[in-house]
Amino acid sequence: MSTRLVHVLVDANDPSRLAAFWAAALGWEVGQDDPEESDVQPPGYSYPDPVALPLVFVPVPEGKTGKNRVHLDLATESAAHQAALVRRLRDLGATPADIGQGQVPWVVLADPEGNELCVLEPRPVYRDTGPVAAVVVDCADPVRLSAFWQDAAGWPAHACDQDLASLRSTSGRGPYLELLRVPSAKTVKNRIHLDVAPYPDDDLQLEVARLQKAGATPTDVGQVDVSWVVLADPESNEFCVLSPR
Repeated sequence: MSTRLVHVLVDANDPSRLAAFWAAALGWEVGQDDPEESDVQPPGYSYPDPVALPLVFVPVPEGKTGKNRVHLDLATESAAHQAALVRRLRDLGATPADIGQGQVPWVVLADPEGNELCVLEPRPVYRDTGPVAAVVVDCADPVRLSAFWQDAAGWPAHACDQDLASLRSTSGRGPYLELLRVPSAKTVKNRIHLDVAPYPDDDLQLEVARLQKAGATPTDVGQVDVSWVVLADPESNEFCVLSPR
């Protein structure tokens, strides 16, 4: 029995607008686009494949408050590519963001709804990830949280210490999942969260029970009659366990 990481889900006041921004930003395409959700994925993508994590935008009435605890890092191939990507994102509607980063070689921006993102300087470790280098989750204890997410995502640790744990699919393709140590604590529902799913022949409720035994807890984010189960990881980050796929 196991689950695998299949989506990154983003709360949005205007899902269609935000999906259009991220599709243009990543060179991906908008798939489903209706009142319930808007999806963005690479052209020709075969779901679910760890070569990429599709972005799913769902409507919510509330606006963003405070810095997100989950964000995307974007990969670049050269200093010129980094500068060009920053310019292109600004033209698409991104704005500079100050999260206390100080003097760093990467550039922090915010998408049209204020979700922070980082345009990284060229780094060899991300040379084959595609446009998304990593999905980064703020946490207090990367080592502890890594043990849980290795189980939930089905991704082994690529590196792990007290400041950063880095996970990646066993296929050696696609983005990393990075757990970054930060001093601030979680105070509100995450606006961006991860979705995992059992494999086609596995049982949803058995997988939910397994994840709860590993440290997850049931959580209520206002869901009513849905086909998925909402849990929180050991640091209270919400995530969804979807139907087998």
